[in-house]
Amino acid sequence: MQGRHDLDLLQGTLDVLVLKTLSWGPRHGYAVARWIRDTTGDRVRVEDGALYTALHRMEQRGWIESEWGLSENNRKAKYYQLTPGGRKQLRVQTTTWTIYAEAVFTVLRAV
Repeated sequence: MQGRHDLDLLQGTLDVLVLKTLSWGPRHGYAVARWIRDTTGDRVRVEDGALYTALHRMEQRGWIESEWGLSENNRKAKYYQLTPGGRKQLRVQTTTWTIYAEAVFTVLRAV
Protein backbone atom coordinates (compact mmCIF):
# COMPACT_ATOMS: atom_id res chain seq x y z
CA MET A 1 0.00 0.00 0.00
CA GLN A 2 1.63 3.24 -1.13
CA GLY A 3 1.91 6.00 1.45
CA ARG A 4 1.70 3.56 4.32
CA HIS A 5 4.43 3.96 6.91
CA ASP A 6 5.42 1.05 9.10
CA LEU A 7 5.77 2.07 12.72
CA ASP A 8 8.80 0.60 14.44
CA LEU A 9 8.17 -0.28 18.03
CA LEU A 10 10.22 1.79 20.40
CA GLN A 11 12.08 -0.18 23.00
CA GLY A 12 9.75 -0.84 25.93
CA THR A 13 6.61 -0.20 23.89
CA LEU A 14 6.05 -3.86 23.19
CA ASP A 15 5.89 -4.74 26.89
CA VAL A 16 3.09 -2.31 27.62
CA LEU A 17 1.16 -3.38 24.49
CA VAL A 18 1.40 -7.05 25.44
CA LEU A 19 0.48 -6.38 29.07
CA LYS A 20 -2.56 -4.36 27.96
CA THR A 21 -3.60 -7.11 25.56
CA LEU A 22 -3.40 -9.71 28.31
CA SER A 23 -5.40 -7.48 30.68
CA TRP A 24 -8.47 -8.64 28.71
CA GLY A 25 -7.75 -12.28 29.52
CA PRO A 26 -5.44 -15.15 28.58
CA ARG A 27 -4.30 -15.35 24.96
CA HIS A 28 -1.81 -17.32 22.91
CA GLY A 29 0.98 -15.51 21.07
CA TYR A 30 -0.75 -15.26 17.71
CA ALA A 31 -3.88 -13.84 19.37
CA VAL A 32 -1.76 -11.23 21.18
CA ALA A 33 -0.22 -10.07 17.89
CA ARG A 34 -3.61 -10.09 16.14
CA TRP A 35 -5.27 -8.04 18.92
CA ILE A 36 -2.54 -5.38 18.74
CA ARG A 37 -2.78 -5.27 14.93
CA ASP A 38 -6.58 -5.08 14.92
CA THR A 39 -6.80 -2.55 17.75
CA THR A 40 -4.32 -0.21 16.04
CA GLY A 41 -6.11 -0.43 12.71
CA ASP A 42 -3.24 -2.45 11.22
CA ARG A 43 -0.75 0.35 11.99
CA VAL A 44 1.29 -1.71 14.46
CA ARG A 45 2.39 -5.21 13.58
CA VAL A 46 4.45 -7.24 15.99
CA GLU A 47 7.05 -9.56 14.51
CA ASP A 48 6.96 -13.11 15.88
CA GLY A 49 10.58 -13.05 17.06
CA ALA A 50 10.10 -9.81 18.99
CA LEU A 51 6.80 -11.00 20.48
CA TYR A 52 8.06 -14.33 21.76
CA THR A 53 11.26 -12.76 23.11
CA ALA A 54 9.11 -10.23 25.00
CA LEU A 55 6.73 -12.93 26.28
CA HIS A 56 9.62 -15.02 27.61
CA ARG A 57 11.27 -11.98 29.20
CA MET A 58 8.02 -10.94 30.91
CA GLU A 59 7.47 -14.49 32.12
CA GLN A 60 10.96 -14.53 33.65
CA ARG A 61 10.19 -11.21 35.38
CA GLY A 62 7.02 -12.69 36.85
CA TRP A 63 4.66 -10.32 34.98
CA ILE A 64 2.92 -13.12 33.09
CA GLU A 65 2.52 -16.86 33.42
CA SER A 66 1.71 -19.47 30.83
CA GLU A 67 0.08 -22.85 30.38
CA TRP A 68 -0.60 -25.10 27.44
CA GLY A 69 -4.09 -25.34 25.98
CA LEU A 70 -5.95 -25.72 22.70
CA SER A 71 -6.42 -22.84 20.28
CA GLU A 72 -9.63 -21.98 18.42
CA ASN A 73 -8.63 -24.37 15.62
CA ASN A 74 -7.89 -27.20 18.08
CA ARG A 75 -4.10 -26.83 17.98
CA LYS A 76 -1.82 -26.99 21.00
CA ALA A 77 -0.90 -23.43 22.02
CA LYS A 78 0.77 -21.73 24.95
CA TYR A 79 -1.60 -19.29 26.65
CA TYR A 80 -0.26 -16.30 28.58
CA GLN A 81 -2.00 -14.39 31.35
CA LEU A 82 -1.13 -11.53 33.67
CA THR A 83 0.05 -12.13 37.20
CA PRO A 84 -0.67 -9.62 40.00
CA GLY A 85 2.86 -8.29 39.39
CA GLY A 86 2.01 -7.90 35.70
CA ARG A 87 -1.12 -5.88 36.54
CA LYS A 88 1.00 -3.61 38.72
CA GLN A 89 3.58 -3.25 35.95
CA LEU A 90 0.81 -2.40 33.46
CA ARG A 91 -0.40 0.42 35.73
CA VAL A 92 3.15 1.79 36.10
CA GLN A 93 3.92 1.58 32.38
CA THR A 94 0.54 3.04 31.39
CA THR A 95 1.22 6.08 33.56
CA THR A 96 4.74 6.46 32.20
CA TRP A 97 3.67 6.11 28.55
CA THR A 98 0.73 8.49 28.98
CA ILE A 99 3.01 11.19 30.39
CA TYR A 100 5.57 10.58 27.63
CA ALA A 101 2.96 10.61 24.83
CA GLU A 102 1.36 13.82 26.12
CA ALA A 103 4.79 15.47 26.20
CA VAL A 104 5.57 14.38 22.64
CA PHE A 105 2.17 15.59 21.39
CA THR A 106 2.81 18.94 23.11
CA VAL A 107 6.03 19.30 21.16
CA LEU A 108 4.42 18.22 17.88
CA ARG A 109 1.57 20.73 18.29
CA ALA A 110 3.90 23.62 19.12
CA VAL A 111 3.80 26.47 16.62
